[in-house]
Amino acid sequence: MNKIIQNHPDNITLSTQWSHDYERDGYLVVKDVFSTQEVNALSSEIVAVARGDLGEIKGLLPFDSSETDEDIISKYLAFHHPHKVSNLYKETMSHPKLTNILTSIVSPNVKTMQSMFFVKAPGKPGQAWHQDEIFIPTRDKSLVGAWIALDDATIENGCLFIHPGSHKEGILYPMKPHSDERFDPAGESYDFEKNGYDYEGGDAVEVKKGDVVLFHGYTLHRSLPNTTEDCYRRALVIHYMSAESFLPWDCDATIEPTEDNRDIIIVAGEDPHAYKGVTTENTFPFIRPDKGSSHGGGAAANF
Repeated sequence: MNKIIQNHPDNITLSTQWSHDYERDGYLVVKDVFSTQEVNALSSEIVAVARGDLGEIKGLLPFDSSETDEDIISKYLAFHHPHKVSNLYKETMSHPKLTNILTSIVSPNVKTMQSMFFVKAPGKPGQAWHQDEIFIPTRDKSLVGAWIALDDATIENGCLFIHPGSHKEGILYPMKPHSDERFDPAGESYDFEKNGYDYEGGDAVEVKKGDVVLFHGYTLHRSLPNTTEDCYRRALVIHYMSAESFLPWDCDATIEPTEDNRDIIIVAGEDPHAYKGVTTENTFPFIRPDKGSSHGGGAAANF
């Protein structure tokens, strides 16, 4: 098996603190993970993706020569799997500062399967309460989302809201369609208020660009609309899990679920299932819908 050697933090206390906070709260904020130069590069790359310069993006809208880069990207809420066409986003998935954190809170062996770039221009909606393991199931509850802030995220421009500790019950709450115009068409979790999680509550996770929010796959989270007139709330979100676990995932409802989806990248340690091989054919980049009737499923259920 090919093994990726990680450079772990020199300060072992920091690694222990990450693990403690993540286990306690179901999320973790790490400051200044990405430099200004890295943030600017990640933000700029989405223009080439949105123009179709790097490869096919399903659902991409037409544009004409009079439209500026800002005009073009402002049309979209989010892109799924941009790493399939962008080497920069693919390389970022195994960024050593990220994998150092991940090996502290997930496993020495970590794999990734999904990237998403949220543009979230002014006026774009948020996403209702949900848990990511509903959409990307693991066998060992190891899913973690790494939310890389590419703009300062505030309440006004639609930062994350998280119910701390909501992962501890080990419950995946049911999903239903909603009629709340604040949110995109993906469904919303419900029946969690009986466990003390207020529908309009949660911690507002306001962060600076370059910071990273990491949250457990069972943690309840949502975001509200971008109500500003001139501020983006861009973020690159990457999902990871332990390499030990199978991944019975339907790739955002674009394929039938498999026992162990092998459209993955090992970013730390080794792949215990390397004998199965890997594929790059199960997922493809597409535009996430931001309008339409809620359907109670994931982001691509009506793609």
